[in-house]
Amino acid sequence: MEDYIIWFDHLGMSDVDRVGGKNASLGEMISNLANAGVTVPGGFATTAHAYREFLATDGLKERIDNALDALDINDVNELARVGAQIRQWIIETPFPDVLENALKESFATLQDGNEHMAVAVRSSATAEDLPDASFAGQQETFLNVVGLQQVRTSVKEVFASLFNDRAISYRVHHGFDHKMVALSAGIQKMVRSETAASGVMFTLDTESGFRDVVFVTASYGLGETVVQGAVNPDEFYVHKPTLEASRPAVLRRNLGSKAIKMVYHTKPGEGEFVETVKVEQEDRNRFCITDAEVEDLARQAMIIEKHYQRPMDIEWAKDGDDGKIYIVQARPETVKSRASANVMERYLLKETGKVLVEGRSIGHKIGSGPVKIITSIKEMDRVQAGDVLVTDMTDPDWEPVMKRASAIVTDRGGRTCHAAIIARELGIPAVVGCGDATELLTDAQEVTVSCAEGDTGMIYEGSLDFELRENTVDSMPNIPFKIMMNVGNPDRAFDFQALPNEGVGLARLEFIINRMIGVHPKALLNFDGLPRDIKQTVEKRISGYSSPVDFYVDKLVEGISTLAAAFAPKKVIVRLSDFKSNEYANLIGGTLYEPDEENPMLGFRGASRYISDTFRDCFELECRALKKVRNEMGLTNVEVMVPFVRTVGEAEQVVNLLAENGLKRGDNGLRVIMMCELPANALLADQFLEHFDGFSIGSNDLTQLTLGLDRDSGIIAHLFDERNDAVKALLSNAIQACKKAGKYIGICGQGPSDHPDLAKWLMDQGIDTVSLNPDSVLDTWFFLADEKID
Repeated sequence: MEDYIIWFDHLGMSDVDRVGGKNASLGEMISNLANAGVTVPGGFATTAHAYREFLATDGLKERIDNALDALDINDVNELARVGAQIRQWIIETPFPDVLENALKESFATLQDGNEHMAVAVRSSATAEDLPDASFAGQQETFLNVVGLQQVRTSVKEVFASLFNDRAISYRVHHGFDHKMVALSAGIQKMVRSETAASGVMFTLDTESGFRDVVFVTASYGLGETVVQGAVNPDEFYVHKPTLEASRPAVLRRNLGSKAIKMVYHTKPGEGEFVETVKVEQEDRNRFCITDAEVEDLARQAMIIEKHYQRPMDIEWAKDGDDGKIYIVQARPETVKSRASANVMERYLLKETGKVLVEGRSIGHKIGSGPVKIITSIKEMDRVQAGDVLVTDMTDPDWEPVMKRASAIVTDRGGRTCHAAIIARELGIPAVVGCGDATELLTDAQEVTVSCAEGDTGMIYEGSLDFELRENTVDSMPNIPFKIMMNVGNPDRAFDFQALPNEGVGLARLEFIINRMIGVHPKALLNFDGLPRDIKQTVEKRISGYSSPVDFYVDKLVEGISTLAAAFAPKKVIVRLSDFKSNEYANLIGGTLYEPDEENPMLGFRGASRYISDTFRDCFELECRALKKVRNEMGLTNVEVMVPFVRTVGEAEQVVNLLAENGLKRGDNGLRVIMMCELPANALLADQFLEHFDGFSIGSNDLTQLTLGLDRDSGIIAHLFDERNDAVKALLSNAIQACKKAGKYIGICGQGPSDHPDLAKWLMDQGIDTVSLNPDSVLDTWFFLADEKID
């Protein structure tokens, strides 16, 4: 019978030609990874031989070959007609008796007397899931299939799906011969995730290719809503080295809207096996799986990746009955794992415009063109080369014309849906899960779609100017100091870490507060007493977190730990918050707690805030987050930097306050660095250095305070220059004081990024590190190498 049916536990990766990549992989995991902690539901597969025997019935193969040989796949209407005709032929053709009997006998064995047992019937193509092709979403999957008749029908539908429009087009575009591809149907016990959750995970970051994380998506119910892109799922990043060290390892959490879920149909006997229902608002407002479950998933993913020795794309499901997590599919990741790590490709917007819509970015590219709103697959021929395809949910069925688009925008979908995978594979920027793009954008409207600004993708009004920069980093020349980076946005951390660097010289905590939190810490500390309207806004923000204060601390932890994990084991110097009072006032609830200052740039900021009675409790939350990242997660590459220290007395007080909050200099290797940005800091450098482990020069404030000008004033902006002799005298004094004391000295201000000649001067002064904006790292590096040679 094994010519027609093979049980999963008799299969392995050597059987791809017999049962396709998906089913061979299920067998491989059941046979080899069960004892290692990977749980896969059992079942069996029909063979490629059975499929070919079926095609030999009634001259079916010859009819299919003739139809495909005459097909022009670029004619969308003809592709749809021929595909439908072939699928109809397959549905109408009976199974050979030997296959019919083998299917009947095997299914009875799987049922083991349980006539109501539900199974999933999945497709597995013999050319599928190879390291150089994803075949994502090419064939069909049927869930909650009950009884032999439904199984028989589903297997026939799976066979027919080899000739979906998208599958035919995909094979032609990727050079696969239709005649060489066969199909296997996998019949697998259902996991009762309809009453729990399911999703997809990758053993790398899907946007940057960063290998040290597992990216997990999750939503309620059966997994097809996530795979199809019908729902915006919860998202999590798990740091592999931290998990291996048995420490808390969830770096990031993003609460998805999870508006719908797929469940078993209430009347499966009427032909519909599953149905989609709304998710209650209370459930939408919380994460659908716990951190412990996320880490359990990541452990299984890492075991699978280690076994296959390559990055993997894995579907999983949690059973609502037994509470266990199961792996239901695993295939090689085929896009980012093939990308060259030596070529740095950066898209940069050269101008800004009005943001019309936001969503989740796919890739890091930028595209522009006229909007084409498509509501149905029947309208796909309207999409012309260079259009921006806008739709509710991009289906893999649309792959034949997706490649025409300059960009893709959808109302629904997450980063692991099939459409996102295809967009990456085609190299097209896509922004998914926008919610209302089809309502806010209009046909023929010129827009620019930017995925170059982090997790959030932007759709801008008009056709904005942008550029593509490419650099090869095969052999970076040596220079006599370390180049670090200024990285404020954790969204870009995995991307930026691939640049040549010696770590992060400046990670701005206020960027994390502004972008990931958006609420004044006092408003969270005093949540119960907030005015009703502000309280409602804050409640929405903190969804998924156990309390307002935990939200603030946990979001800080997420931002800091993401940066730390991305660049580990290299140093990541985190500057404590340096918002001015007007900037704090712009946060939700901020006007309730902030003073109205004439010149906030010179007012209540930096160390003065931390030690004040009115802000100390807020500062303690920052300390709590830093302590958790260093002590609990074990990311001790994080160092602390204190900004805007006006006096030596303030220096002493703030260092003592850090120690009181568990951040004592020297403990667990902690260095506390001072931002040298006031003339007083450079002039009294020896005294300040008694309290700190070194300086990081903030050239922006140092320049404005030395020259007595407001850097925000356009009237005198032409006078602002970090290369002024007075500024350089202070810089030199600070550098020499640190070298004399044997302490760290770096610079993280804007100056070296804007002026490579200033970076050269700092190099000559003997500075330890220069921290640059990521977009200037390569250019400045090569400039300094040339200057050194000259």
